[in-house]
Amino acid sequence: MLGEKELVVVMKSKYMWSRLLLILVLLGIFGCEEPKEVSSINPENWSKRTIDIGKKDSLEYGKTYLSTYSQIYSTSEHKTHNLTAMVSLRNTSDKDTVYVLKANYYDTHGKHVRTYFNTPIYLAPLETAEIIIDEIDVIGGTGSNFIFEWNIPMGTSEPLFEGVMNSTMGQQGLSFTTQGRRIE
Repeated sequence: MLGEKELVVVMKSKYMWSRLLLILVLLGIFGCEEPKEVSSINPENWSKRTIDIGKKDSLEYGKTYLSTYSQIYSTSEHKTHNLTAMVSLRNTSDKDTVYVLKANYYDTHGKHVRTYFNTPIYLAPLETAEIIIDEIDVIGGTGSNFIFEWNIPMGTSEPLFEGVMNSTMGQQGLSFTTQGRRIE
C-alpha cells in the first residue's frame, strides 16, 4: 500500500502527464500551419485557346491598359498589405469571337515582369478568361499593370478588361475593382 508521500508523487506525476498530453494535443491542433501555396503564375492553359488569325480580314486592332495592385499601402508608406488580383478578360459581344493577341504584366516601375501569352487566343461570344495573381506574388508591387493587345471584327464591341483585387485577414475583408482603358 502507498503511503501519503508516495500517493502525492503519483498524483503529481499523473497530473503532469495529463497536462503534457493536453499541451501536445493543442499543439497538434493549433500549432500546425497550413502549407503555403505556390504561386499559380499561369493556371489557365492558354495553348488550348490559341488561334491563327493571319488570314482573317478586316479586324480592328486595339490596345488596353489595366491597372492592378499586388500590394496597397497600409497605415503608412512603409507598410504594405498584399492582395490577390483576378484579371478578367471578357468578350462583350453576344455574336462575334474576339482575339486577344498579348497579355504583358508590368511592375510599379514599368519593368516587364512576365508575358502570360503572346500568341493570339480567342474568346467566344460572352466568354471570360482569367489571370490570377496570388497574394504571395508581390513582384508587381503597388502599381502593377497590364497591357493587352487585341483584334475584333469590324463593328464588334470591344473586349472588357477588369481587375478585382481582394484580401481577407481574420474577419476583415478588402476588395476593389479597376477597369481597363483603351490606349490605342
